[in-house]
Amino acid sequence: MTPLGREIAALVASEGPISVARFMALCLGDPRHGYYMTRDPFGAAGDFVTAPEVSQMFGELIGLWCADTWSRMGAPGVVRLVELGPGRGTLMADAARAARALPPFRAALDIHLVETSQALRKIQRATLEAGGISATWHERIETVPDGPALVVANEFFDALPIRQFVRAPDGWRERLVGLGDGGGLAFGLSPELAPSLAGAAGPLGAILEVAEEGAGVMRTLAARVAQCGGAVLAIDYGHTRTQPGETLQAVRRHAFVDALAEPGEADVTAHVDFAALARVAAQSGAAVHGPATQGAFLRALGLATRADTLRRNASAEAAAGIDAAVDRLAGGGAGMGELFKVLAVADPRLGPLAGFDTEAPPA
Repeated sequence: MTPLGREIAALVASEGPISVARFMALCLGDPRHGYYMTRDPFGAAGDFVTAPEVSQMFGELIGLWCADTWSRMGAPGVVRLVELGPGRGTLMADAARAARALPPFRAALDIHLVETSQALRKIQRATLEAGGISATWHERIETVPDGPALVVANEFFDALPIRQFVRAPDGWRERLVGLGDGGGLAFGLSPELAPSLAGAAGPLGAILEVAEEGAGVMRTLAARVAQCGGAVLAIDYGHTRTQPGETLQAVRRHAFVDALAEPGEADVTAHVDFAALARVAAQSGAAVHGPATQGAFLRALGLATRADTLRRNASAEAAAGIDAAVDRLAGGGAGMGELFKVLAVADPRLGPLAGFDTEAPPA
């Protein structure tokens, strides 16, 4: 058992089974052994690869989307460009570089990064300083200064803790993490029914995931842009309908592993319920755009044109790499282009936004 696994087992032995949400929070954010607190998990040498690490084109197009949205906002003299969970800082570095194509927009940017990991902050700072970019770091979105804001959340919501509920013969019971017969971590069910899900439908044994923390973050962001102006761009793997189904997963060294097997050593996440995020945003007074697939969104922003530009002076090998990146970012099938969705939440006064065909009705 990992060091964090032993600590969680001791906690369960002392206090009783814990929720899946608390288990996820400990796995990812424990101060001593949490996954994101102790390492750089990104890239081929890590456990997984995110879109900004696939190609510079991804961050550049996000930067241009932000510039276009800023123009639709009336080009305010100062706008907070905020990234939640900024990884290595690659996306922000590429976005800020692309922003130089519109000097007034680049001059208006006040960059803020929301990151709880000191290990990742160090990497982010080095990445941004190499590009001559200054930024301010925050533990929480609430400490970002007021004013118009453009918020980017790429693979952020999937890492926020979820609760799981299982349909038992007499109703929904919360799924908990306890101890198995051999002393290892194991799933079990709460002895009490979940009254908030009394009317929820689902077949016997179905698992329903509820992302309370993600909903809270979206509520805060949507209320902010509705009041102060701006938009939120959320990009993640997930689904567009709220329905039963288990998506809790753990990844280590680019392969799926048992979610309970290696606490603190594997990335534990869940697919994002974009319909739930859209409902919360609409209820908070914001306009909802999408979700669109990542492939459709990037193509609408000009991915093919940007790839053509990069190929002009590229070697044959580099050109093949560009083609591979385009396919990985926007291709169909089970890749990023279809699995990942893009949702924009914005000030209702902005009207249509780039990359989205229409403004979605309130969910």
